[in-house]
Amino acid sequence: MKKYLVTLVPVLMLSFQMDSPSDKVITRTVPVTYAEGDLKPTISQEKVETLVAKLLTTYHYRKVRLNDSLSAVVWDNYLKEIDGSKTYLLASDVTSFEKYRDQIDDALVNGDLTAAYDIYNVFRKRFQERSAFIKEQLKKPFTFTADETFNTDREKASWPKSIEEQNDLWRKILKNQALDLKLGGNRSDSAVSALMTQRYNNLDKAINRVKSADVFQMYMNSFAEALDPHTNYLSPSNADRFNQEMSQSLEGIGAMLQEDGDYIKITNVLPGGPAFKSNQLKANDKIAGVAQGDNGHMVNTMNWQVDEVVKLIKGPKGTVVRLQVISPNAIAGAPPKEIRLVREKIKLEEQRAKKEVIDVVDNGKTVKIGVINIPMFYRDFEGARRREEGFSSTTSDVKKFVEELKAEKVQGIVIDLRDNGGGSLTEAIDLTGLFIPKGPVVQVKESTGETEVYSDKDGGAVVYDGPMAVLVNRFSASASEIFAAAIQDYKRGIIIGGQTYGKGTVQTLVDLNQWLPKEPEKVGQVKMTIQKFYRINGSSTQHRGVTPDVELPSAFSAEEYGESSQPSALPWDHINSTRYDASQAVDDKILARLRARFDQRLKSDVELKQLAQDLADFKKAKENTVVSLLESKRRKEREDAERKRTAAVKVSQMSAPADETGTPAKTESKKKKDTYLNEAGLVLADYILAAK
Repeated sequence: MKKYLVTLVPVLMLSFQMDSPSDKVITRTVPVTYAEGDLKPTISQEKVETLVAKLLTTYHYRKVRLNDSLSAVVWDNYLKEIDGSKTYLLASDVTSFEKYRDQIDDALVNGDLTAAYDIYNVFRKRFQERSAFIKEQLKKPFTFTADETFNTDREKASWPKSIEEQNDLWRKILKNQALDLKLGGNRSDSAVSALMTQRYNNLDKAINRVKSADVFQMYMNSFAEALDPHTNYLSPSNADRFNQEMSQSLEGIGAMLQEDGDYIKITNVLPGGPAFKSNQLKANDKIAGVAQGDNGHMVNTMNWQVDEVVKLIKGPKGTVVRLQVISPNAIAGAPPKEIRLVREKIKLEEQRAKKEVIDVVDNGKTVKIGVINIPMFYRDFEGARRREEGFSSTTSDVKKFVEELKAEKVQGIVIDLRDNGGGSLTEAIDLTGLFIPKGPVVQVKESTGETEVYSDKDGGAVVYDGPMAVLVNRFSASASEIFAAAIQDYKRGIIIGGQTYGKGTVQTLVDLNQWLPKEPEKVGQVKMTIQKFYRINGSSTQHRGVTPDVELPSAFSAEEYGESSQPSALPWDHINSTRYDASQAVDDKILARLRARFDQRLKSDVELKQLAQDLADFKKAKENTVVSLLESKRRKEREDAERKRTAAVKVSQMSAPADETGTPAKTESKKKKDTYLNEAGLVLADYILAAK
């Protein structure tokens, strides 16, 4: 999987003793000869391999040894990277690669890239063979009258044992894709054939464009991501592309993309952009097609490179782009959804916090609740450095809103952190200080074992001491988790919603040329994990995240989403608690009463009951990955899948709905549609009324 955009992180200056890579003699684990046309490693790559192995084993937070166990993980990662669907390689190919399984650790130390290129060159040969087979198949008409099925989940499947088995597998793959295209747009057989041909021509071009640097990056990332999912190697071209495109990527629809198998995946949706305002495009959604304007032809982008898709998505401000999107929550056989977006340049003010007032009715009593939505923890670091008066920051904006809400006589405040992926650690700490007298907020542990405590430094000033709640979901991460955890540990407010993401690590970016100054060209960068966050009670936010006090129904399980879904994620652990004084305002007895009240509503409230039932049906439907290749049955499956997708749509309404122009909907409409915000208001109202 080629990473296209990553989070900017500080550059770390490192030092250690190592042999000069330029003087090293490469010791190959297996003799190798390259055929004409094969991709081959460069001398520079062999140097970088040794350097990256040394850097990561020395400075990464997770202290690992290069041994046979790690070698096996890298081997598995690389095969998954190259042929994760297990459709191109044969079982006999994989057996022949077994000789490398316990030798990659030695290869990393010795600068030996034999395994990387031998495996990839075999894959490329198999791909060319499959391509010839596919072209012949696409010359024949598809028929959908046989009552047979296809399992869309290839993760647990085996590699084909023979060419005959592989041919039958591909017959079903092509038939499944063709039937999707036919039913998805009521297309004629000739139109389906043309689209399929275009799709696989694109794939041929994509594979033919793969260079030695791409293979090296895939291989090094198979090693880097064995340490943790946030550690990556960026090739020179990708590192340059990241630096050049970062500001431009914030124009257009406001989304960051990366290649993920056959599709381009959304990795992040920028607050304030068209994608964010639409409330329809989410992280992990896959783009299957792009069209220009309201009537433009939908271009199938399967197997395209990320920069090609970016060019299609970008365009003049005010113009329309339509995306065909496959949700990670999609039920097998469900059609892609089409999203209409109006391109625009992202404005800073659109990313800032916003407030509103909602009225919730609890047991016949109306309670006035203030809501402050924080899409990200932003801070104008340059303005802060210059000590500019009134520089932009989350804390200053929220402080102003709190004062306004107090003037409006609200009875409680909800801080809405749903889909907030983090941002400035300083702002998370300072924001906590608005609601607590003084004290520690978070602990940060270095890879060296040293721990530092970061505290609120506002001198004990409390801006708001009334009833409060924090609304979170599975996509609340990093700085959001630090704030929510501190509020929970101080027993200052009620945490409501879903278990948070569980990203409790810090990364740094290392320029590899500082280690190889004699190299005439750039050799790339490494992003690696060097620190870990801990709550003031000593528990890590890593892996587990923050568990809400009152948990609302959700379609996003920990097994599929968040840090804990990543095999190489750093584990949860615990260090010593730091000293702090909890307010005891929200004690266990009160929380038990609030949960009991919510459970009563879950059983009696029509909307909540329907939501819970929709989610249960949806989760059950997702477990079935087998689809029919008989057209009449497939039509019914698609209709059923589309109905059940209602649950995912409801769950995805995590922020203000928008109208067709991208403008946030009026408050009354928002109140009716945002079930989760309304329920958070009711939980807080229960707390307020119980205290009277």
